[in-house]
Amino acid sequence: MPASSEFVKLCRSQVAIAVSLGATFSAVYLTQELVSGSEAKLVQIAVYPETSVESAQNQGLRLQSSESSTLKQVPQLLAGPARAVEESTVGAIAPEPLPGNERSSHQCQGPENLWQQRRQIVTPLIHEGAVMGLLVTGRQDRAWNDREEATMQQIARTLALACILDQRSQWMQQELNSSGQIQAQVYDTMHNLLHQFKSPLTALRTFGKLLARRLVPEDKNRNVAFSIVRESDRLQELLGQFDRTVDTGEANLRLPSDTSETAISNVELTRHSPLSLTATALNLKESCAVAEVLKPLLISALAIASERHLSLVADIPVDLPPVSANDRALREVLSNLIDNALKYTPAGRQIYIKVRYKAASGDRDQRRQLPAVAVAVSDTGSGIPPQDLEHLFERHYRGEKAQTEIPGTGLGLAIARDLVRQMQGEIEVFSPVNPEWLPSGEAHLYPTDRGTTFVVWLPLNK
Repeated sequence: MPASSEFVKLCRSQVAIAVSLGATFSAVYLTQELVSGSEAKLVQIAVYPETSVESAQNQGLRLQSSESSTLKQVPQLLAGPARAVEESTVGAIAPEPLPGNERSSHQCQGPENLWQQRRQIVTPLIHEGAVMGLLVTGRQDRAWNDREEATMQQIARTLALACILDQRSQWMQQELNSSGQIQAQVYDTMHNLLHQFKSPLTALRTFGKLLARRLVPEDKNRNVAFSIVRESDRLQELLGQFDRTVDTGEANLRLPSDTSETAISNVELTRHSPLSLTATALNLKESCAVAEVLKPLLISALAIASERHLSLVADIPVDLPPVSANDRALREVLSNLIDNALKYTPAGRQIYIKVRYKAASGDRDQRRQLPAVAVAVSDTGSGIPPQDLEHLFERHYRGEKAQTEIPGTGLGLAIARDLVRQMQGEIEVFSPVNPEWLPSGEAHLYPTDRGTTFVVWLPLNK
């Protein structure tokens, strides 16, 4: 990857430090991959003086990549420690004499003799055993002392670390751009699927209406036809929320440069609420009648229970006070709980739905301190293992149920809990079933050593 402008600025600032110490020439090079049998390529990043680039290049170094060269593996990772690498490079780096400082052949018989002059310092840029470039500094009037050489080594370490961070930053930016392109393609596909989904949904709703009109009021199948229409309407609502969520995702995808408070709050809301499409679109604290929400759900549940040879009984008082909740959100919560009961109860067993008004009491339980309406859904399935109970409301968590053939995504309970909490309510689970929520006089029909009870507590509408 090419060096970024920020890295080039840093190199120039570090070169300026060398110049402040009296250097008449200073340059930073980065190495390219070395090919056996050819000279190493050094890419010049920063040089002083900038007005004499050609002269600076003439003073540069040539790294030999012959079979005997100790640098033929540059810039691959080296096995030895960083100090060993620095020492091994000394014999392979042959700095050419600065102009006006030519010496006789008997005085410059080898690299070791040249290094003794200490007119030109060549420091490798090394990070975790990888040689990434060179810092070359020279002057004509005097040799470099130990303190100055230590400063050059510190500059080289700084540049090596900066080079690594620069490369990682560019790589991450490339990955981010690639991910953004993939997400944009995903959103396009989702828009296409949503558009194609609308036509069969409209047809399904129309067929349900036609069927309901053709059936006489006494026909039991008439309720099934109306259920088809009702569930089609529910799908239409969810489809609209899905469409808005996709639009929000696309807007957030194009949001990196927008740091306004409104934009940030919208991103946070979308990120943290699994059903933010519902939470932001609905008033979750309006007056709601629990019995009216349950009525259509029970019609569909009874039809499914009959098909699966299950016994479903509901106990709903007629004088329940209204609660503070949104009917659509509460319908989503109770639908998930009833669907789970139908899904995990074997044929021939029972499901019980019980609704009760609970007056305020001095109980330590916060749910009992204020009057509330509780909706309990109990099944007689195999129950939930203790190790799964604490993770039950986590998104995508299915625990032991994941080993069964029963399909699921592990999202229903997480969505239900989040919606209940947004309505200032609470949800709890008991496994085995809680006898308190079984039908009076018929508790013997519901084994108390298995099954599960979910209880939703809803505050009253003030």
